[in-house]
Amino acid sequence: MTFLRPVLFFVCAALFLSCSTMDKERASYGEALGTTYSIKYYSEEIIPLDKALDSIFERVNQSMSTYRENSDISRLNRGDSLVEVDTLFQEVFRISQQVWEESNGYFDPTVGDLVNQYGFGPEVAPKKIDSVTIDSLMKFVGFQKLKLKGDKVIKEHPQVYLDFNAIAKGYTIDLIGAYLDAMKVEDYLIELGGELLAKGVNREKGTFWTVGIDDPQQREGERELAAAVELRDRAMATSGNYRKFRRNPETGAMYVHTVNPLTGFARQSDLLSVTVLAENCALADAYATAFMAMGYDLSNLVLPKLDNVDAYLIYATHDGKLGEFITPGFEEVMKEL
Repeated sequence: MTFLRPVLFFVCAALFLSCSTMDKERASYGEALGTTYSIKYYSEEIIPLDKALDSIFERVNQSMSTYRENSDISRLNRGDSLVEVDTLFQEVFRISQQVWEESNGYFDPTVGDLVNQYGFGPEVAPKKIDSVTIDSLMKFVGFQKLKLKGDKVIKEHPQVYLDFNAIAKGYTIDLIGAYLDAMKVEDYLIELGGELLAKGVNREKGTFWTVGIDDPQQREGERELAAAVELRDRAMATSGNYRKFRRNPETGAMYVHTVNPLTGFARQSDLLSVTVLAENCALADAYATAFMAMGYDLSNLVLPKLDNVDAYLIYATHDGKLGEFITPGFEEVMKEL
């Protein structure tokens, strides 16, 4: 399921800094995977980052882009059972399976056709929606209908449609981070489509890498922050469809519509935005999507069971106001605005 990604930008914090002054500040910016990216890092030597990025983006697109007709995932979705998926695909499959299990099915990469039916996907106008249509689509929804055996994906039904868009950007960031690690880069911040991975410190500011989270109540074009966060060798992903929320005219309560991958029906959700911290960006990306689908109450039941995953939830209360839930680990790295 795709949600609007809040704009994030840097804010300052004070921290003692100890690092080599020989390394120079370097940066790379561009477009990839249907969005923009920015990378800031410190290195004495010029590394071939742009060439590495081209290779990473090409591998990810060829492996799992549903927008590329001849990609492995597109061929699988057309029913080609002879596709041999690469190691990137296999790793994303396994991470998706982990989050699918730990979220009790609320993160489900097979839900794409269902989301499109409601008009929440690329095709804005909803199609016919009734119980018969939903039941027919639900026959092919469910990650349990897929198996990975070696480099082959076995589908229970040929019509099962697989879409890794809710995790691919985060995983791509992890690949970039692995490359920078291999190049002995100690301090960097990678941003792709609003998802982030940080290591070390921002030497220019003398701080940990510190980023802001958008305020859900801001209007289009505004940049008001709800919180600031220090990223201490962690990844962060934010999901939110708060710009599309509706308000109950009788109670004033705010809500958004999300598709329940377990039932196939859209429901009102009070969770407007969720920001997740995790050890890698693929996990952060996937859990952010899962929590948005689960809503506030279910997210609170699952979060305490997850290791090394912290979250900041912004939800709508019954009286039309905004509430916040912050895990202890997330609260430890929050900064004053």
